[in-house]
Amino acid sequence: MTRTTPPRPLDVEALFPELAAHRGTTTRLHPRPGSPQLSASSVGGPMLWPVGERWPVCGEAHGRGRGRRPADIHDHRRILAAAWAREQSPGPTDAERALLTELQVEHRLPEAARTDRLPMIGLAQLYRRDVPDLPAGPADCDLLQVFWCPFNAHGPSRYDLNLLLRWRRSWEVGDVLAVPPQPLVVGSAGFVPEPCVLYPERVVSYPFAGLLPEELCDRLDAWDEAQDEEAERSSDELATDPVGYQYDLSIPPGWRVGGFASWHATDPYPMDCQICRTPMCLLLTIDSSGWDGGSGSWKPLEDRDLPAHRCATPTKVTVGRSGELNIFACPTDPDHPHRWSIQ
Repeated sequence: MTRTTPPRPLDVEALFPELAAHRGTTTRLHPRPGSPQLSASSVGGPMLWPVGERWPVCGEAHGRGRGRRPADIHDHRRILAAAWAREQSPGPTDAERALLTELQVEHRLPEAARTDRLPMIGLAQLYRRDVPDLPAGPADCDLLQVFWCPFNAHGPSRYDLNLLLRWRRSWEVGDVLAVPPQPLVVGSAGFVPEPCVLYPERVVSYPFAGLLPEELCDRLDAWDEAQDEEAERSSDELATDPVGYQYDLSIPPGWRVGGFASWHATDPYPMDCQICRTPMCLLLTIDSSGWDGGSGSWKPLEDRDLPAHRCATPTKVTVGRSGELNIFACPTDPDHPHRWSIQ
């Protein structure tokens, strides 16, 4: 099975020919719930991790002794999904509601110290053979693995994430760790991904308007405003939503690799390598949803007849308040520390 992005509502390069010089590509990952294999790219699936190599841990000092249990989170999702999938009397029964409430209880670990080695969660693994826009890793590495700490408690603000990116050569891995360690509790359910298979698709994309030349950005903004005004004047009940550059023509929503970062929540700011000062490239976008009300034109053709809740949030990962996490890498040396922003 595949996932296919619908054609864009209009040819933006026909309206703004200058955009051709800024055209790029990104690989939409299209994660969907399933049972990914160890040898496949996935979100929340099994990680190709050598049995003799220490699993990543968070050693930063922060609270880690209170939260929800990962197994409870998975059970809560499973019960709720099954309840709403029933054809007769959809929705949780009284007994199911009681169980769901119990599964949402936070648990305390009185013995947990602030500096205990906390197992990180394997968020995703991506093979270059599956993802055309995955940039070259160090020394012929073909596999990127992404981990994070399941608590927002890092950095000077004590509200930041702790991410780890690990490149490796998949063919060098011998015996694989069968049962990786996992945290006993997590800070929130959004840190725990549901196992998802991927349906990578390469699509055309364009930069965030604020990063384009000023004259072109001004013209795009004026065009967007004119589209909105025309839609407001229309009295036709069958009129479609206005087409916008940001939501319909430039950067697709959802999990994706490469392409351009969106800066819709903040003004764009330089994302330069802290070692060599080279402008960094977008490596991976982790999105809380596949689309929303403003970006519905990107909904894959294969999903167009499904209810929104069936596929808009397949991974159950939540970034911030349902935003997206953009991870950047140095194009000069992939061993240099990555950077990230939340939008």
